[in-house]
Amino acid sequence: MVERTAQKHPEHPGAAPDAAATAGATGQLALPFVHHSRFDRADFVAARSNEAARALLLGGADWPEYRLALWGAAGAGKTHLLHVWARESGAVMLDGRDVTTATVTTATLGRLFAESPARLAGVAVDDADRAAEPRALLHLLNMAREHRLKVAMAARLPPARWPSPLPDLASRLRATMAAELRQPEDSLLRILLLRHLAARQIVVSQPVTEWLLRRLPRTASAIRDAAARLDQAGLMAGRRVTRALAVGALHDMLAPEDVMPEDLIPEGPVPDGPIPESLVQDDPVREGGMPDDGAG
Repeated sequence: MVERTAQKHPEHPGAAPDAAATAGATGQLALPFVHHSRFDRADFVAARSNEAARALLLGGADWPEYRLALWGAAGAGKTHLLHVWARESGAVMLDGRDVTTATVTTATLGRLFAESPARLAGVAVDDADRAAEPRALLHLLNMAREHRLKVAMAARLPPARWPSPLPDLASRLRATMAAELRQPEDSLLRILLLRHLAARQIVVSQPVTEWLLRRLPRTASAIRDAAARLDQAGLMAGRRVTRALAVGALHDMLAPEDVMPEDLIPEGPVPDGPIPESLVQDDPVREGGMPDDGAG
C-alpha cells in the first residue's frame, strides 16, 4: 500500500469525514492526497479531439469580432487551454461568476478599459455561460470589440445555445466563433487514466488498468472521477486497488453486464511502487503531462 503522511486537509473534496482516522499497516495515518491542478502548456495532452480548439486558440489566428468560445463536455480541457492562453498572452482570467457590473465597469477590469486599455492584453472567461450578470457579459464583449481586444470563453454548450435574457447578448453570442473539444479517443483516455493515477500515487497493476479502460464510460470526466474514487477507496480500505475494490468504488459507473463474478474476487499480490514511466509515456498522441480540465 502507498501510505501518505501529511498535514490533515479536512477541506479536501474527496475525503470522507473519517478518512483522517484510517490507519495504515505501519501505524502511520493514511491521509487523502491533495491534488492540485496544473495548467501549463507542457501538461496539456494534445490529441485529435482537441486539435481544432488548440489551433484556433493558441495558433495566433484572428477571431471574428475578437471573440472565440471553446465548448465541450466536462474534463475535455477547456479550462486548461484558457489558462494557457491567458498566461501566454497576458490576458486577465475570470470565472463566469465574477462577471458582474462591478467587475466590468468599475473594478480593475473596468478601470483598465477606461483609463489604460493598452495595459489589457485580453480577457479569458471560464464558464462564461454562467455569467453572474448577463448585462455585464454584454458590456464586456462590447468594450473588448471597441478596443480590439480578444475575449476567449469556455462553456459546455456552443455560445448560440447559452441562455440569454438579452436580445443584444444573444446576437453577440450567435456571431461568436466556436470550437468544440470533442470526446477523447481511446488513446487519450488511456493517457488520462494513467496520468490521474500517477498524480495521486495510486498503485494499480496493468491488468486492472486495462480492465478499467474497457469498462469505464468513454469520457474525460468519468476517468477523472474514477481516479478520485479509487484513491479514496484505497485509503479507506488500507490496501491496493484490485478489480474487486474497483467494482465496489465504481459500481454505479459500470454496466452490470460488464462485471463478471471473477471481478469480485481479490487478485494476488501486486508489487509496490509507482506506475512505470513507460506506461505513462508510451502513447505518441501527447504533449507533456496530465491535463485537468477542469472544469471544464
